[in-house]
Amino acid sequence: MTKRTDKDLVVALDIGTHKIACLVAERRPEGGLEIVGLGRSPSRGLKRGVVVNIESTVQSIQRAVEEAELMANCEIQSVTAGIAGSHLRSLNSHGIVAIKNREVAQDDLDRVIDAARAVAIPADQTILHILPQEFIIDGQDGIREPIGMSGVRLEARVHMVVGAVSATQNVRKCIRRCGLEVDDLVANQVASAQAVLEDDEKELGVCLVDIGGGTTDLAVFTGGSIRHTAVIPIAGDQVTNDIAVALRTPPQHAEEIKTRYACALTQLAGSDETIEVPSIGERPPRQLSRQTLAEVVQPRYAELLGLIQSEIRRSGYEDLVAGGVVLSGGSARMEGLVDLAEEVFHMPVRPGLPEGVAGLGDELRDPIYATGVGLLLFAEGRHGDSDRGTGGSGLWRRFRDWFQGHF
Repeated sequence: MTKRTDKDLVVALDIGTHKIACLVAERRPEGGLEIVGLGRSPSRGLKRGVVVNIESTVQSIQRAVEEAELMANCEIQSVTAGIAGSHLRSLNSHGIVAIKNREVAQDDLDRVIDAARAVAIPADQTILHILPQEFIIDGQDGIREPIGMSGVRLEARVHMVVGAVSATQNVRKCIRRCGLEVDDLVANQVASAQAVLEDDEKELGVCLVDIGGGTTDLAVFTGGSIRHTAVIPIAGDQVTNDIAVALRTPPQHAEEIKTRYACALTQLAGSDETIEVPSIGERPPRQLSRQTLAEVVQPRYAELLGLIQSEIRRSGYEDLVAGGVVLSGGSARMEGLVDLAEEVFHMPVRPGLPEGVAGLGDELRDPIYATGVGLLLFAEGRHGDSDRGTGGSGLWRRFRDWFQGHF
C-alpha cells in the first residue's frame, strides 16, 4: 500500500512529563483536519516539562512517532511540538509606527510587530510567541484586522512568550535526533487554548488551566485575546508523591492508584469503598478506604488551586474572567476536581475537551489530548492568525521563517 504524502499531513508532538503523544491529521478536501493516526509512549527523560536525559527522551519520542506512522500508514518528516517548563515567561509589549501610505499594508504590520518585539530580553532567553492583542489606528483601539484601514499612526499591543534557549534547543535536538524537522515550538497552554476554548469564552474572559504531570500551565483571555500566561511547577507528580508517602506504596503503584481510584473531594468518596494498596518490599498488600485516599489527594489539589488563584490575581485579570475556568491536561481528569475548583475559585469551572478536528473518537475526546489537538489546530491555522501571533498569515510565515533561520 502506498504511504500518504507528507504534504497532506499535519503532525503534532505533545512532549509531556508523563507521556509523549504523536497525532497525525490529514487535510480534508472540504477544509479542516481529520485525525488518522495516534501514537503514545511513556515519557522517560523529562522532569517538570524540561529535558533532563536526551537519550531517554529520544527513545520515547521515537516509539510514539513509529506507532503513529504505523496507524496512519505514513512517513512523518516534520512536527509541530509542544513545550512546557517553569523557564517560560511572558510579558505584554507595545509598538508604534507611522503608516507609510496612509493605508495599513502588510509591511506596516511587519514593522509594528518588530517595534513591539524590541524589548530587552536576557541573552539566555528566546522568543517563542508574539501574540497580538489589538491594533490601534490614530487612537482608535480594539481593531483586530487593520489591513486596508486608513490612518497615519499604527500601534500594536502584543503578548510575548519567551523561554530558555537551552531548554528549547534540547527539545529541538531530541526531535531532530529522531530524523524529524521542527516546524514550530508552541507553549502548551497556547496550544491547549486552541482546542478547548470557545470564541465567546475568550471574549467574555476565561482562564485555561492545563494540569499535566510536571507543570500546570495557565493562559488568561479577555476581549478575545490572550493577556497572561504562566507556569506553576506543581502538578500531578506531587499528588502521586503524596500518595506514595502517605500510603507507603511504591511510586509506580501510587500513580496507578491515583489514576484509577483517587477523588479530589472527600465527600464524593464513600467510606465503604475499599482499594488494595501494594506495600513496599515483601510486605502483603493492605485494604484502605477510598475516602482515606481522597483525604490525601484533596489537600494537594486545594493547594494547587490556591496557587492558580493567586496567579490569576497577580495577573490583574481576576475580575475580568467572567467565563470562569477551563481545566485540561491529564491530571485534570480526576473525579471531584471541577467541584473542588468551583469551591476555591467561586466561579464556573468546566472540563476542557478538545474540539475542532474530525476523527475525534471517544479515546481522543479527553482532556489529556487537549495539547495534542491544539498543536494540530495551531499548525493548520484554523483559528485565525490573529489568535496565534500575527495580524496576517503572510506575516506569521515570515516571522516563523525568521525564527527558524536564527535559532
